[in-house]
Amino acid sequence: MPEPQSGLPSPCPRDPLFRPDSHMDVQGYRWVCWKVWFCRLAAVLTLGLLLILFHWRPRLAVLARCSSCPLALADVLLLRDGFGQQYVVQVLTEEVADNSMELLGDQEDSEWRDTVQLHKEEKMLLRYYLFEGLRYVWLARKGAFCRVSVLNEDWTCSDLHSFQNGLSPLEQSSRRHIYGPNLIDVPVKSYMRLLVEEVLNPFYVFQVFSITLWMVDKYYYYASCIFLISVLSISISLYEIHKQSTTLRNMAQLITNVTVRRSSGEEECISSVELVPGDCLVIPQEGLLLPCDAALLAGECMVNESMLTGESVPVLKTPLPASEGRYSSDSERRHTLFCGTQLIQAKGRGTGGTGAIAVVTSTGFFTAKGDLISSILYPQPINFRFYRDAAKFLLFLGFVALIGTIYSFIVLRRSNATVLELVIRTLDIVTIVVPPALPAAITTGTIYAQRRLKRQGVFCISPPRINVCGKISLFCFDKTGTLTEEGLDVWGVMEVGPTGFSELVSEPRLLPRGPMLYGLACCHTVALLGGQPLGDPLELKMIESTGWELHEPEGDQTELDSAFGGYRVLAVMRPPAQQLQAEGTCPGEAMAIIRRFPFSSALQRMSVVTVAPGGHPALAFIKGSPEMVASLCLKETVPAQFSSILRTFASDGFRVLALGHKTLDGKMDLKTVERGAIERDMQFLGLLVMKNLVKPESAGVINTLRLAQLRTVMVTGDNILTAVNVAKSCGMVGSDDRVIFVHATPHTAQSMPTLRFHLGEGGATAAAGSVEVITQGLYQNGFAYHLAINGKSFAALCDHFPEYLPKVLMRATVYARMAPDQKTQLVKELQKLNYRVGMCGDGANDCGALRAADVGVSLSEAEASVASPFTSKSDNISCVPLLIREGRCSLVTSFSLFRYMALYSLIQFCSVLILYTMKTNLGDLQFLFFDMFLVTLLAILMGTGGPSEELYPRRPPASLLALPVLGSLLIHTSMIVLGQLAALFVTISQDWYIPLNSTKSGAENLPNMEDTCVFALSGFQYIIMAIVVTKGYPHKKPLYHNVAFFCVLLVLLALMSWLVLYPGPVIGKLLQLYNISDMNFKMLLVALAALNLLVCFLFEVLIDVGILNFIYWLRGTRPSKKQYKRLDVSLSDSPSWPPLNQPLPSTQWTVIGVS
Repeated sequence: MPEPQSGLPSPCPRDPLFRPDSHMDVQGYRWVCWKVWFCRLAAVLTLGLLLILFHWRPRLAVLARCSSCPLALADVLLLRDGFGQQYVVQVLTEEVADNSMELLGDQEDSEWRDTVQLHKEEKMLLRYYLFEGLRYVWLARKGAFCRVSVLNEDWTCSDLHSFQNGLSPLEQSSRRHIYGPNLIDVPVKSYMRLLVEEVLNPFYVFQVFSITLWMVDKYYYYASCIFLISVLSISISLYEIHKQSTTLRNMAQLITNVTVRRSSGEEECISSVELVPGDCLVIPQEGLLLPCDAALLAGECMVNESMLTGESVPVLKTPLPASEGRYSSDSERRHTLFCGTQLIQAKGRGTGGTGAIAVVTSTGFFTAKGDLISSILYPQPINFRFYRDAAKFLLFLGFVALIGTIYSFIVLRRSNATVLELVIRTLDIVTIVVPPALPAAITTGTIYAQRRLKRQGVFCISPPRINVCGKISLFCFDKTGTLTEEGLDVWGVMEVGPTGFSELVSEPRLLPRGPMLYGLACCHTVALLGGQPLGDPLELKMIESTGWELHEPEGDQTELDSAFGGYRVLAVMRPPAQQLQAEGTCPGEAMAIIRRFPFSSALQRMSVVTVAPGGHPALAFIKGSPEMVASLCLKETVPAQFSSILRTFASDGFRVLALGHKTLDGKMDLKTVERGAIERDMQFLGLLVMKNLVKPESAGVINTLRLAQLRTVMVTGDNILTAVNVAKSCGMVGSDDRVIFVHATPHTAQSMPTLRFHLGEGGATAAAGSVEVITQGLYQNGFAYHLAINGKSFAALCDHFPEYLPKVLMRATVYARMAPDQKTQLVKELQKLNYRVGMCGDGANDCGALRAADVGVSLSEAEASVASPFTSKSDNISCVPLLIREGRCSLVTSFSLFRYMALYSLIQFCSVLILYTMKTNLGDLQFLFFDMFLVTLLAILMGTGGPSEELYPRRPPASLLALPVLGSLLIHTSMIVLGQLAALFVTISQDWYIPLNSTKSGAENLPNMEDTCVFALSGFQYIIMAIVVTKGYPHKKPLYHNVAFFCVLLVLLALMSWLVLYPGPVIGKLLQLYNISDMNFKMLLVALAALNLLVCFLFEVLIDVGILNFIYWLRGTRPSKKQYKRLDVSLSDSPSWPPLNQPLPSTQWTVIGVS
């Protein structure tokens, strides 16, 4: 009998290479021999400087050594990603046996043959490259390098089932050549390589240049100290990088032995490194830590996915149905086992053994765990104005350095300085004005904030996003498990009777034996682990309320299967013994679950198939959202008062689920029946009413955010009325605010798409007069109304009413019945309005939205998850204000440090230019004292200040080029220059002043009066600027709360006063200070410094209160650059919007109809 064909289907036409989220512009280049040798010669002649330039700009290295060519012939590729960043990768080749190509199937075979026809050799060559851990292979028919995962992206569910027989060793070997090893390999570089790369960093190259220059200029002490500090800094950096890489590698790399099934029927134990897509994986009963992504084909698995989703509750995975639909791990999450997740137990494999059977779908970095590691290793660049402006500001300082260089050149030229002195002095200006530590200094605030967050139980895998937290303007919250308690209490059951709904039964165990009781007991995915039930808290409460007990088969279950008609039994539900005795039934009577179709957020339902002893009757039960279940039931079985009863419970904040059932046809094959055949033509059973309490912290947090003028939005999969009730309970919707429901319908064969707004109280039945009165008063008190919309209407709104979408987004507070992909879409639409969006959820159904948001917070026990950049161990939303406060504190600190480092450079810049003019300069130890004992100490401690306890309504600025920042820098620089010049002129005006000996220049003139007075005032200015730019209220605690910084300020002020008033002969000689005996003059210098502090502090306060705003007034008011602010103004000026109870047609369809 021939083996089943297991070739790879043709690549999906929607190649992920060309998708927006992974778009890469690829250009091919070939080595040119003479260019390569020319560059080598140039590198020698430039003493390696050309190689450093090539290291910084790899694109230049490619252009200099290569010539452009078609991709098919390329040796080197130049990649440009969607963010404009460029990378250079080598094209690799690997010899592959000819028969390996034949195993790829007809279409792939021809495709790969096209590939190798470029190489007229006996050996077949596979051409590929590696980028960020992912393998891209050359597909000639596409004329492009594509992700290797494209070869299995078009697999259908039935294709995966065909792999259940396993691959032959030859097939497995050929695929391993193509897909590569199943490894998430985090590169851990050697210390020597790290050292070379670190030293070639522009920061350290600049340091080497500066140290060399200072040594030539005879600043031996200063240069030596900076050298030692740089060596220490590099050593610490290398150790931390190596340690982090090793830790990440240990977390990422998972090599274990697994059992796979071969096409011969035998089972073989191999290393997980050898796994390839298509391998049939045998999962043992005790489970394992999964080393790949796999689709479950037979049996059930209980999985802990906390690493992946942040959800601590184990999830039950069920077999993938053998349909012809295209397989996707996102849409088939309930049937997919993800890499890195812990399989707690496996069962129900069927004949031939215990455990479960799965087929490998993804390996290496293409897995879910690979995605997590990739997001840590290669984070996407953050589009944040602060980081963009920092680079621009460095260019500005470079321009200032150029002006200073020209000025110093002119001054020194006039003083007949030698050529060497001219070169040294002018280059020295550059090392002063552009501080190499500036980029490192602005990250200090983020590092301190990250440490504080970690102590509070909030973990971050993307530190730059901490600053983004400070600019959040809107926060989305999931409902269940986030705003409300995870657990639910059963409130009661309303069963359908002949005349409609019966009275509410508060104890489901008191229900008579029948379909409703059976449905409550059996319609779940709860499993046992060590005798303890595990599963959704809702389902655990539901089973507990019935009193029924869950039993699972153990060991050889042949006898149990035969007792229930020969069906494979997954679980058995037995009624309580006392109930059996009371009803006089046989104690052995029970219900066996033989098929499970787990809950899906997209489908809003789950279902099971059960049989009684003997295999008959076979009953199907469905449980899910009332609207969905009612739509799948026969209309005559749904009571007329269904909508009103549901509205009543939902409005009171209850969580409502509906149940249905039907007896299955005896001819139906229950082992292979598809979900669609089960979940239709059901009979409506009734409603399960559960109370979902709002967490005690939720209302306080929402109120805190509201007072800080941060907009809050609820995004949930629950009923819209329940969501509105919770929104009112937690304060998102005020008690006096109106709720207006948005109802949009798509185009159908019978009707055009329509959009309607109706009031929550009274809705469409409200009197016309009252509607008019309410409409007129919507904007009397700001946000007097909130829009609420469900998933179906949101989809119709996006598709047919895009012109109204921004307006709805501006006023909608409640989004209900939202599928996971709709949550992601909502976040992206809000970002299009220029909102900085935060998202907080439990991680399970919110992964897409959490990652799409500017700041995603997952409530989880895990320290890091693929779900979001932030993970909080607290089970409530109290971490959100904390995160925003820390973000604002970090942003303000980054601003303060940036301004301080810039002002430090400008202070020294002014001092040096003034002293150059006077033919002198600061001494070696004077530079050392300023940079080490003053500036470095203050900069390190400046960032230790914690955040304010309250959230201020105004957010901190994010632009370094904003008028207040540039204005304050200009004013402070002016005060610095005036202060130093005043000190110099006061010194010159003294009777005892002795002019400088003009026959010498630079530090050789030390000590002298000019240098001493400039040293005195500039020393105070370093401390003054630290006081002035260190912002406290409202985003940080006042300066005196930062005890270490405050104490150091006092000590340094005292030290500078001592150095000015009475340095003593030893210190004076050491620092090369002139011994001025006039105490009145010294007191005058201290008073001048005090005046400098007073004036700068006063100007800073005036700038903070908006004294520079008159410039905005002069240019006239301009509309905000943020779209949501312009929309808010527009809506506030439109009191007739939204029009209540008036159907609005789609303009798209109107245009089509007219044309």
